[in-house]
Amino acid sequence: MTASTPNSTAYEQLLERLARERHTWLVTGVAGFIGSNLLETLLKLDQQVVGLDNFATGHQRNLDEVRTLVTTDQWAQFTFIEGDIRKLEDCRRACEGAEYVLHQAALGSVPRSLADPITTNATNIDGFLNMLVAARDAEVKSFTYAASSSTYGDHPALPKVEDVIGKPLSPYAVTKLVNELYADVFARSYGFKSIGLRYFNVFGPRQDPHSAYAAVIPKWAAAMISGEDIFINGDGETSRDFCFIANAIQANLLAATTPKVEARDQIYNVAVGDRTTLNQLFNELRNTLAANGISYSKEPSYRDFRSGDVRHSQAYVGKGKALLGYEPSHPIHAGIACAVPWYLGLKR
Repeated sequence: MTASTPNSTAYEQLLERLARERHTWLVTGVAGFIGSNLLETLLKLDQQVVGLDNFATGHQRNLDEVRTLVTTDQWAQFTFIEGDIRKLEDCRRACEGAEYVLHQAALGSVPRSLADPITTNATNIDGFLNMLVAARDAEVKSFTYAASSSTYGDHPALPKVEDVIGKPLSPYAVTKLVNELYADVFARSYGFKSIGLRYFNVFGPRQDPHSAYAAVIPKWAAAMISGEDIFINGDGETSRDFCFIANAIQANLLAATTPKVEARDQIYNVAVGDRTTLNQLFNELRNTLAANGISYSKEPSYRDFRSGDVRHSQAYVGKGKALLGYEPSHPIHAGIACAVPWYLGLKR
């Protein structure tokens, strides 16, 4: 392995180091979209990975796909535990021997939380507390968890800065805010410091386009490929900071392994630092599909705004750059160019 060059990024240097070292990682929600992508990255770095999932929203097919993308020896470094973060004993079993915890397991989706706030609360708050206790007692090196941009709630300022939030607009947002409060209390009360990553509209391969609560990019991509109608909530000028999965993986690995004491017990935005309207997203997807041989000629249909949604969202990513060395590698057009071939593969 060659030495790091002076111009290499913090993440490139980390990847080189991890390729030389073997550590044990726990990924909760490992059969989900983000979890399975973390699994793939870690196994390709020859890391030892324990995965926990109850398949509430994750899929065996995601694990099966990862298996086809790594070597036999790399796959042998993966141990899967079918379990539920709502059960403390499952969390304890998963944390045993782990050095780095990447806690991704949760029930996502604002609409899902509005339809069933009790299950969302049980998973995202009770389950999160179980994981904190289990990881603390196992004396893991670090605990990195999936937070959410929904925590900014009704605060109108752009870009979104980590220490300025508003009131939550959904039960889901409440649960993710409570996660941050619990993490802070564990740092103050027990000296157990963690890092929360506020994801902004993460997208990419293995994000389920067919779920009742599918995110907009996989849902629209699948619909366009099949020639189905596209529906836009509102006037299409609602905007988001869409974040390709590679950026989220980078943030997780940098956060988990940071040597900086001042970088712990912190919250970071994970995004690109840009804004794309739904109308712009529609055109970007249509153009990228056309470049891949799929023509979509329909225009979108507009309907009412969706309850619990914020109008605009854009992240300030300077804090992550300064303390973690985070440098987003994929703006939205590059991310969509990487994601579309995967959606086309689903159709074959």
